[in-house]
Amino acid sequence: MAGVRQAMVRRAITEKIPFRWVTEDAAYGFSKGWRTELTGLVLRLARENSGPNTLGPGTQRQRLRHHRGMQQLEAQEVSLHKVFSSDYDFRIPDYQRPYAWDVEQAVQLLTDLEESLDRGTDEPYFLGSIVLVKAKGNAPAEVIDGQQRLTTLTILLALLRDLTRDPDLRSDLDKLVTEPGNKVRRLDPKPRLTLRIRDAGFFQQYVQTKGDTDALRILKEETLPTDAQKAVLRNARALHAILADWSEERRLDLVQMLGERTFLVVVSTPDLDSAHRIFSVMNSRGMDLSPTDIFKSHIIGALDEKTSEECARKWEDAEEALGRDDFADLFLHLRMVFAMKRAERELLKEFPEQVLSHYLPSKAESFVNDVVVPYADAYVQIRDASYSAASGAEQVNAWFKRLQQVDNNDWRPAALWALRNHGDDPAWLDRFFGALERLSASMFIRRVYTTPRVTRYADLLRELNAGKGLDATSFALTDTEKAETLARLDGDIYLVTKTRKYVLLRLDEMLAGKPGVSYDHTLITVEHVLPQNPKQGSQWLRHFTDEQRTKWTHRLGNLALLNRTKNAYAQNYDFTEKKAKYFTGRHGVSTFALTSQVLQHQEWAPELLQKRQRRLVGLLADEWDL
Repeated sequence: MAGVRQAMVRRAITEKIPFRWVTEDAAYGFSKGWRTELTGLVLRLARENSGPNTLGPGTQRQRLRHHRGMQQLEAQEVSLHKVFSSDYDFRIPDYQRPYAWDVEQAVQLLTDLEESLDRGTDEPYFLGSIVLVKAKGNAPAEVIDGQQRLTTLTILLALLRDLTRDPDLRSDLDKLVTEPGNKVRRLDPKPRLTLRIRDAGFFQQYVQTKGDTDALRILKEETLPTDAQKAVLRNARALHAILADWSEERRLDLVQMLGERTFLVVVSTPDLDSAHRIFSVMNSRGMDLSPTDIFKSHIIGALDEKTSEECARKWEDAEEALGRDDFADLFLHLRMVFAMKRAERELLKEFPEQVLSHYLPSKAESFVNDVVVPYADAYVQIRDASYSAASGAEQVNAWFKRLQQVDNNDWRPAALWALRNHGDDPAWLDRFFGALERLSASMFIRRVYTTPRVTRYADLLRELNAGKGLDATSFALTDTEKAETLARLDGDIYLVTKTRKYVLLRLDEMLAGKPGVSYDHTLITVEHVLPQNPKQGSQWLRHFTDEQRTKWTHRLGNLALLNRTKNAYAQNYDFTEKKAKYFTGRHGVSTFALTSQVLQHQEWAPELLQKRQRRLVGLLADEWDL
């Protein structure tokens, strides 16, 4: 039985299975020693995986030496009423990412607690593990992992406090949320949990202050300055809506369950480096941490207190400006900018070696000021087409709109490099992005595979770093590449789903004479003039032989753009009816220049198609110098 217990607990730790599943499925009939076993396994896993030998099998001596060096690492089960006591003074360091749990996650926590409550057993309920930098016997504890649960639990306890009508219970709950102070023990009144500097005051005022969760819930989300504060507001509203429907007795049952049989496994070490290693190991085992969180911990952790606060604020400003997903993508592009070669391993492994190694330990501040901040700003300008300059900005932003229609982001590292290094020269940027779009479009149209495509951009970055600038040979298309691009443009382009809209929008933009104008429509569809399946007896079958329809149906000359959904019935109208009822908008004109040209013709015949095809392909050949 002990072997079964060990296997289940180890699986829970390494595969991120909630600890409640282990207790539900395996705890009944086990002795109380299983909890000690759980704690021991957490400790052993941390020791096994957090040292130098994690990169490969080490010698016995290496393992023994590492084991001796980790003697200060502790893992113990701690009941929730001890977690939120004067034994711990939790602080979220500024290098941590903001509070980010959404309503679904917060409600799920309460739902899980409620399910355990309804079972009516005395079995312990585990909320997983947290990782702290904490000296033995001292209360101050930096939270390396566990911020989301500790913050949500504090919100939950504060709501229970403010909902109860029992003054004694309210006082008891308030002591879990805030340290009341004790002159004999030299304890000052303070919150049990202190968030990052940007959110600490808000959290203390509206959550940790007795009675103020009511004031929190009526705040307007749009007035709050950070995503973390908005998350606190949303989760407080959602949890309150559930708890307010409970009876006073049921809320008391929950409070007693939280205090008596709800536990966390607390892993603590006084050494920041050890905590970071554990943090990384637990991340690799599925915890909700991103590579950028780990990079941030290394960078901010290398700075003194004053500098770390300022750099943490700059980092978080950049992350909020981009959003979490785009911020993560930025670091993928930064790896390419610095390494100038295709990724071979995961970002978590390569970024520290290829990028951070140039800045740690002595240049951490420079990484924030000279890399994160300016490159994040460049990313926003590209994404939002928001480059600004005294003149020439419109042309640069038009290139951004065009490039973003390509079906991959492999061009972005070079674009970021250009803005970072030549952002004050719009004329240079106009020429640069023209060359970059030509290269990107050609590879897109030719459907170049990922490896050769990324290799081409890596070659370009090396040339740019070597000072070749606009003369970089990687920009140039060979005669073979030009010929293949032209052949694709002159072929059945409609059948290449990913390419056709890009090519038609570029054409429409050229015909309209308004850079970037065609990319702002929310809905764009590609339509055939000569239908794919004309009706029997229609004029299409009289004007086009089967051979001519096969030749022209899917080529550029026969295609138009619409800003409406396709209509299977209208697609087969004869030409005159199709122009009047399908190709025009409310005011009898088309939104697209490419389609407006179709409306100028009285009939649609093979000879006209041939001329139109030659003209459209010629426009693209001139634009891209093919």
